[in-house]
Amino acid sequence: MTKALVIVESPAKAKTINKYLGKNFVVKSSVGHVRDLPVSGSAVTKTPVKSKTAKKGTKKKAKKTSLQKKKESQAKLTARMGIDPEKNWEASYAILPGKEKILNDLKSAAEKSDIVYLATDLDREGEAIAWHLAEAIGGEKDRYKRVTFTEITKKAIEEAFESPGEINMNMVNSQQARRFLDRVVGYILSPLLWSKVARGLSAGRVQSVAVRLVSAREKEIHAFKPEEYWEVYTDLDTPKGMVRAKCSKFEGKSFRPVSEAETATATAVLENKPYSLAKREDKPTKSKPSAPYITSTLQQAASVKLGFGVKKTMVLAQQLYEAGHITYMRTDSTNLSKDAVEDCRAFIEEQHGKNYLPEGPVNYSSKKGAQEAHEAIRPSDMRILPAELHSKLEKDAARLYDLIWRQFVACQMKPAEFDSTVLIFNCEGYELRSSGRVLRFDGFMKVQPPIKKKGDDDLNLPDLKVGDDISVNKVDPSQHFTKPPPRFTEASLVRELEKKGIGRPSTYASIITTIQDRGYVRVDKRRFHSLKMGDIVTDRLKESFDELMNYDFTANMEAQLDKVASGEIKWKNLLNGFYSDFTEKVEAASENMRGNDPTPTDIKCPACSRTMGIRTARTGVFIGCSGYALPPKERCKETINLVAGEEAVAIIEDDDEGDLAEIQAKRRCDICSTAMDSYLIDESRKLHVCGRNPDCTGFFVEEGKFKIKGYEGPIIQCDKCSEDMQLRPGRFGKYFACTAAPECKNTRKLLRNGEAAPPRCDPIEMPELKCEQSDGFFILRDGGAGIFLASNQFPRSRETRKPLVEDLVRHKDEVDPKYQYLTKAPVKDPEGNLSIIRYARKTKEHYVMTEKEKKATGWSAHFENGKWVPKIATKGKVKKKAEDK
Repeated sequence: MTKALVIVESPAKAKTINKYLGKNFVVKSSVGHVRDLPVSGSAVTKTPVKSKTAKKGTKKKAKKTSLQKKKESQAKLTARMGIDPEKNWEASYAILPGKEKILNDLKSAAEKSDIVYLATDLDREGEAIAWHLAEAIGGEKDRYKRVTFTEITKKAIEEAFESPGEINMNMVNSQQARRFLDRVVGYILSPLLWSKVARGLSAGRVQSVAVRLVSAREKEIHAFKPEEYWEVYTDLDTPKGMVRAKCSKFEGKSFRPVSEAETATATAVLENKPYSLAKREDKPTKSKPSAPYITSTLQQAASVKLGFGVKKTMVLAQQLYEAGHITYMRTDSTNLSKDAVEDCRAFIEEQHGKNYLPEGPVNYSSKKGAQEAHEAIRPSDMRILPAELHSKLEKDAARLYDLIWRQFVACQMKPAEFDSTVLIFNCEGYELRSSGRVLRFDGFMKVQPPIKKKGDDDLNLPDLKVGDDISVNKVDPSQHFTKPPPRFTEASLVRELEKKGIGRPSTYASIITTIQDRGYVRVDKRRFHSLKMGDIVTDRLKESFDELMNYDFTANMEAQLDKVASGEIKWKNLLNGFYSDFTEKVEAASENMRGNDPTPTDIKCPACSRTMGIRTARTGVFIGCSGYALPPKERCKETINLVAGEEAVAIIEDDDEGDLAEIQAKRRCDICSTAMDSYLIDESRKLHVCGRNPDCTGFFVEEGKFKIKGYEGPIIQCDKCSEDMQLRPGRFGKYFACTAAPECKNTRKLLRNGEAAPPRCDPIEMPELKCEQSDGFFILRDGGAGIFLASNQFPRSRETRKPLVEDLVRHKDEVDPKYQYLTKAPVKDPEGNLSIIRYARKTKEHYVMTEKEKKATGWSAHFENGKWVPKIATKGKVKKKAEDK
């Protein structure tokens, strides 16, 4: 046993490292985590409520039963969480499903090795993976060695293996503390939301605070009232050419007219009175390069410059790191190695000359708490130019490498230099200003050009002097409105998360993905919109768990986790302090948390004529009959799905004018003046709902003729009336609905593969086929997985079975034309066994087969080229196929 085993997370990383290690090393991949807390089921834990109607004589017995239920509930919760806070945070780790084979392979390789190197990533998650691997593989602890490196290069790998270390248990415990905190919050709050607000909801220690950011911004936008203001520009003729100036002051005070009349007064003066140049200001200015990228700034830059989402950026960066092209991509440090800086400075001098090289290396300060042992994100070998990798990498990965490479080189170059000029003109008490700048030395901009925004073009103003003749050519007033706060983009949301200390660089991508997957926010035109359920959940959690939802608390918890990683505090002390306060809040919330009550309206139910209420479910806003709250025999379950009605508003991509246009187009609530959201009930009614719903009960039903304009989704033909069917949001997901509603109420489900479910045929009653589990009979139904027999007493009886061919033959005249071919299938196989109709999901085709004593006979028949073709699966053939595999 002379070989050493090296374990990394990914196959790509293993392949790269293997190039730099000798023949005495075997490099294998764990493909991420192999062990974790158990995967939970979907059971809901309910906090028992003390009965208020218990009689005095049974008080002791009721209390005992309540305690027993509470203990049973706590035991179930502990089992699902995999951790027991009451037993010193005892954890039940399990091998992840599907990782058994990988782990067995690693165990086998470890048995043949004298030493096992754990070369997982150098952050807390990587440290935890290393610890879990050592625990799962087992054996003597002293044969495990920990190696870390910030870049996958020959030099870095050799240095790491020359001085291996031990697993840092402080970092492991910090990761465990974060994991346990998140699991406790999620597994306890989510069931609470299920019982109080709506089924299917979830909460998280960090995700809920991130949703609060988006929700708070949405509320600001809805509450915002645009105010009118005007800007006045003048085009002035000068001896050296035309100059455009903005009127900025009047009699020494800021000038910003708020009405057309006030603007007209100023325009009359500016059009007829003489102008003079009062002052000219010239001064040199510099623009310094920004720091090399850390995780958050890379995510922001890739979003703005390349249009990449945060998740895509991190996936591409991971690929570049594992291929050895860049340093580790999860970092909050702007530190750069001495060798890398010296190599970069030499390159700048060679390629661009000494004029672009600062006198000494440029250093950048990291934020407080940054891990200085890490480096900023930079090329592993900056001598590998982006152009050299274009043919070796996929297009987007090459673009990201180019961005990282340019930023690294630019950060060690001189600042760009400009000549900045301001011209100040006077006209009868009005002051007008014109500013511009001229690039004199491009500096770092030679390598990393800045993004030019609208109106940012450099302007070279003419060389005017005080006393030159100035005359007005044109006065150009324009009307404007104040803009609401802009909605978050991925870049700005990451910036806000970082600013408030929510999460860590490695978690931003998962946070943004999670809050979308949970149905709390949506992204439209690259901007985050808070969904109504996100607002409701945020409000309920803020009311009951104010500290947990506080930005400062979340940031402080991250700081506490950093202290655990550095060994300053004990991780279980941190968990105990949080848990004791948290459980008290949960007990109070189980009694006092507000529910998700419907908002009453005067809209009549089409089924029973009762009034309907505005409801919010996980899948969106809809209206439901008020009779749903009645006893089962009187209950009415009628609902109407709503379609978002902002079809007239054109949201302008990447422009705050879009948010302004949206707010201006919305109706204002008569109760609280908040902007209202609109939904189409049908072609003749639009429902306007207060943006603060359900806290505000304001609504308005607008009568008229409405049509969903600007629909760009898929269109299919209705199989009932031949009109178009469009994709609509529903309570249980998206579906196709006929545009001829309400005359035609045909709908078709949207399958997971993005296709419309096949048209369903009308059910056929088969009273001769009696059910076994009830006194009902079977009905032939058409479903997403083919035709099947179901009890006529559904949902009371859910009995189903596959139909026989002879069942269809008996009802041949009632069978839909598209299934007539099934009535011509063989009724029996050659041995006399009855044919059963089955459905193949992969090919989406029906076929028939037979069984004997509930076991397949191997005989089947398939409809091919207009006829039924019998097929027999012999043992020899089956065995041969198995051997081939």
